[in-house]
Amino acid sequence: MDRKQNLYRNETFSFVNPWIRYFLFFFSFLFWAFSLLIVAIGVYAKVQKATDTVRDTFLIDPAVILIVVGVVMFFITFCGCIGALRENIHLLKTFSFTLTFVFLTQLAISIMGFFYSDQTRGALGKFVKKAIVHYRDDLDLQNLMDYIQKEFKCCGWNNYTDWSWNLYFNCTHENPSKERCAVPYSCCTPVPGETVVNTMCGFGVQTQKYLEANKLIFPVGCADKAVLWIESHLLLVGALALGLALPQIAGIVLSQILISQIQDEITSVL
Repeated sequence: MDRKQNLYRNETFSFVNPWIRYFLFFFSFLFWAFSLLIVAIGVYAKVQKATDTVRDTFLIDPAVILIVVGVVMFFITFCGCIGALRENIHLLKTFSFTLTFVFLTQLAISIMGFFYSDQTRGALGKFVKKAIVHYRDDLDLQNLMDYIQKEFKCCGWNNYTDWSWNLYFNCTHENPSKERCAVPYSCCTPVPGETVVNTMCGFGVQTQKYLEANKLIFPVGCADKAVLWIESHLLLVGALALGLALPQIAGIVLSQILISQIQDEITSVL
């Protein structure tokens, strides 16, 4: 009787832990579904932008970036899903390797951004200047600048006079635009109880001094506001970084454990 029980245990015993296997599967499946959502948003943005008459000033279209990121995520998580479900070592190794590569790349970019903060700020400054210059030409840039200025309560990169970089807002006497010396309404301080947004609230602001402009708009540049925001939200920034890193580390560790268990299973059969 004992011999039969031992034989039965040997036949049913597996080195592969089903909890790890199915947890990795559902973990990968969740991000696989998320990758499809990212691709759908990117495709929608691309189609929507194609119907607009604005000019695309991005070297790389943000919609295309979303699609590429979504496709890469789809490939990685697909390998994790099928690899865990079918106990396929090759797919699991592909999943682990690509996830490790992405994690190390993000880590390297973060470290470089920390140690080369001045260069990073300069690069961001060039991007914002481009966004200001093409504010009326590209809907993506316009929405992005409006969102940044509203959220951070700022105007321009260094200060509100940066809007002279824009052809329409340029504050020279030769500029025939009706928006000469103005700033976008996203720079304006909200008026309590205002139901209709006054899109002309920033007209002529660039001709005013800082203290005068401060009564109508947020005159501080977005560069200083961003630094202040990061310094006052270090815990949140750290939590976001940790929240981004932990799923990747969990996926790498679980896939490596599962690979080791599958290899032990194969060795025991041979």
